[in-house]
Amino acid sequence: MSSERADAARNRARVLAAAERLFAERGAANVTMDEIAREAGVGRGTLYRRYPDRAAIAVALLDEHERALQEQLLRGEPPLGPGAPPAQRLAAFYAAMVGLLDRHGHLVLGAEVGHSRFGTGAYGFWRAHVRALAVQGGAPDPDALADVLLAPLAPELFRYQREQAGLDLDRITATLRTLATRLL
Repeated sequence: MSSERADAARNRARVLAAAERLFAERGAANVTMDEIAREAGVGRGTLYRRYPDRAAIAVALLDEHERALQEQLLRGEPPLGPGAPPAQRLAAFYAAMVGLLDRHGHLVLGAEVGHSRFGTGAYGFWRAHVRALAVQGGAPDPDALADVLLAPLAPELFRYQREQAGLDLDRITATLRTLATRLL
């Protein structure tokens, strides 16, 4: 039984490594499940038993990066972590998310496309965090405002701003910092 678990763990690692390489090269939307299985050296059945689609694989890859950011929000140094005023914390969160989108946008686009974005655990965490900052900042209707404050972080918008509009990271981050300080 333990050899099956070890094999499953090795297969999982091979699948994730293969998917990360392929997603980084071509974007998640341009990679098939068959290509991932072939690149990982596993059968389609092995792949589909654990991951029903590309989005599930992208979510698994993103999980590690998002958990690290969540830990910083909960226990890190201000302004990202507790102890800074809400507007400064929101601006720091925006800057951290812009960095995450820049480094791992290909994964985010594979995991959080359209309405599926709202079903991820990470979105729920980000929403709760931003809502809490809105409450602390005295913003009206923090339930509605939380999603509005997260909207500028939609991966499709970020990609558009970088690739079509030609905005650099500093400009995007500065604009989001202005949004945070004016609203909170």
